[in-house]
Amino acid sequence: MEIKYINQPPSILNQFIAEIRDQHIQTDPLRFRRNLERIGEIFAYEISKTLSYEEKDIQTPLGVAKEFLPQEKLVIASILRAGIPLHNGLLNYFDRCENAFVSAFRKYNEDGHFEINIEYISGPDLNGKTLILADPMLATGSSLELAFQALKANGIPAHVHIVCIIASQAGVEYVQNMLCDEPVTLWLAGVDEELNAKSYIIPGLGDAGDLAYGSKL
Repeated sequence: MEIKYINQPPSILNQFIAEIRDQHIQTDPLRFRRNLERIGEIFAYEISKTLSYEEKDIQTPLGVAKEFLPQEKLVIASILRAGIPLHNGLLNYFDRCENAFVSAFRKYNEDGHFEINIEYISGPDLNGKTLILADPMLATGSSLELAFQALKANGIPAHVHIVCIIASQAGVEYVQNMLCDEPVTLWLAGVDEELNAKSYIIPGLGDAGDLAYGSKL
């Protein structure tokens, strides 16, 4: 397993991250969703540098140009519902890929502890393809690992790119331990050191799904 950080050196990405963290800007859900989407586009561009390409002849009105085009079969998967804007950003660049969706949510017990439930999965055959799994926040890592295992019921991908905007250090270590033998690249834009008692990333940004689509019961 490999880890790549796309915020080094600093770039316009840092502005988008600052805005999704900013509690005053967060009051505008349209801007929050758009920033997640723009961050997804940056991730897509960085991931594109690692793909395989082949040279092809392209007929122009005046002749033939040689261009290198990606040859891998891509599938973008996201964890509902917070992953949708990030998914859309990736899809803006990888516009010919297939798509998959997984629902993973925290089911809380009376004592305040929670379990991760997977209730829905939809996607194509993954055998031999390149899977991009998107989730804005990597807190404990449990939901990401369960979603990854659930998706593998549709086939074994040749390589997996896991895309998370902000992670906790504990979440990164969990994913490293659980997926150490998998052909996985973990892409991150920032790592925060702490998780609070409810397993939210500190300072983080709050609940990405609520900020994008409104609070839930």
